[in-house]
Amino acid sequence: MAFSNYIKLKLKSLQDYVLMVGDIFKKLIHTHRYVDDIVREMYLIGAQAFLLVFCGGLFVGIILAIEVGHHLETFGAVTIIGRAVSLGMIRELGPVITGLLLAARTGAKNTSEIGAMVLSEQVDALRAFGTNPIAKLTVPRVVAALLMFPPLTMIADAAGLTGGLFISTSNFNVDMSFYWDSALSSLLLKDLFVGSVKPIFFGFFVATISCYYGMTTKEGTAGLGRNTVNAVVMSSMIILVLDFIFTKVVWEIM
Repeated sequence: MAFSNYIKLKLKSLQDYVLMVGDIFKKLIHTHRYVDDIVREMYLIGAQAFLLVFCGGLFVGIILAIEVGHHLETFGAVTIIGRAVSLGMIRELGPVITGLLLAARTGAKNTSEIGAMVLSEQVDALRAFGTNPIAKLTVPRVVAALLMFPPLTMIADAAGLTGGLFISTSNFNVDMSFYWDSALSSLLLKDLFVGSVKPIFFGFFVATISCYYGMTTKEGTAGLGRNTVNAVVMSSMIILVLDFIFTKVVWEIM
């Protein structure tokens, strides 16, 4: 009986989330009214996350180059380290690392901010003054995430390639020109396409999931903390599931 109630609760939450997403799409036509909010969220999501994403991409690229380089060194094929790093970063690790880092940072920020407004009855005040909370609070965060996740992913990709270059030239004595030739010549159009589409989906789900948990906050600060954790966990899980779908399904179709 308890399990069936749990399933019903989760289905009800899924229904509420879908309805909220539908409401977000309806309110997108009013985006121009909240340009200032969108710009502010772009700054908070993008500019302030630059160092985090850059360091994440850099060290992932360094670690990838070290691991791959030692294996390739056994076969005397260290000149193709750039190929492994570029494919790994642009197609998989760059978008996923960026998504997971921003799921923690942006997801927690959105849920805590909106949840605090719900608990302090600021959301009710918006409704009392005739302002739709979805349009005012959720849409700017979703639009900002859609705009900022792709360039942040490109920063992580570039940082990862730079980290791979450093390891290749310093540890494995690979000439810089060989590294870049291997890294760039191995990339296909579908690699760039998959690597650029993933961040859009990641950003959408991170923003909508975190905003949903923020809007449904209750039971005081304990509920706010619980919803913040749930938003980060659920966003991270969705990112991993979407990455699997793109890797397995979309990759085979293309």
